[in-house]
Amino acid sequence: MSSDAPQDGPVSDGLDPETVEADARAALHARFPEAAEQLDRYVAILRSKGIEWGLLGPREGDKLWSRHVSNSLAIVDVLGQGIDVADVGSGAGLPGIPVAIVRPDVYVTLLEPLLRRTTFLEETVEKLLLRNVRVVRLRAEDCDEQFDVVTCRAVAPLEKLLRWTTPLFYPAGELVALKGSSAEREVSEAGSLLSRSRLRAEILEVRAAPDVEGTRVIRVTTKTETCR
Repeated sequence: MSSDAPQDGPVSDGLDPETVEADARAALHARFPEAAEQLDRYVAILRSKGIEWGLLGPREGDKLWSRHVSNSLAIVDVLGQGIDVADVGSGAGLPGIPVAIVRPDVYVTLLEPLLRRTTFLEETVEKLLLRNVRVVRLRAEDCDEQFDVVTCRAVAPLEKLLRWTTPLFYPAGELVALKGSSAEREVSEAGSLLSRSRLRAEILEVRAAPDVEGTRVIRVTTKTETCR
């Protein structure tokens, strides 16, 4: 997961960054009150070990709520109940860990090939006592499992992402990729591959809570499936 997260232009232009961050935390606490304590603990881990280990850039410490957690939680209303989710290229656990925290009905597999990152993920999952999460050190293209939903954030352009992940969700599942303002361009560039693979892509406007910044996701399903 790159620190260059998918994000649209800020809705809080001109506000002090600390105010934006505090407002985002308050909005997410209000939306997910039962998960507030665990989200706080996760953000504290990101701010300390996540930055120390190089999983996030040093300048990201003051954007964890307003940029990273809110962006990750923007997809929670897109996901069905009681499903199996694979978070591809999970990095620091975004979006997989925030999703698992607020959606205990969802079982999340964090797929990450790099040892440092999987070690961080394993330690974080243990500290947060997340029983609905497992960490697998593997590249997406080497995984032979299938999932209801594959998620990703700041991993690769859609065309490349489809080549890696389609076997993980085809034919009955879907890909939900956080993309922000690049969504339309990436769908256009992947048009030939989508057509050949009998896949349908739609762009959704999503937001974790009314008072936080929204973004766009690309949802990819098979053409024989009706989008939920």
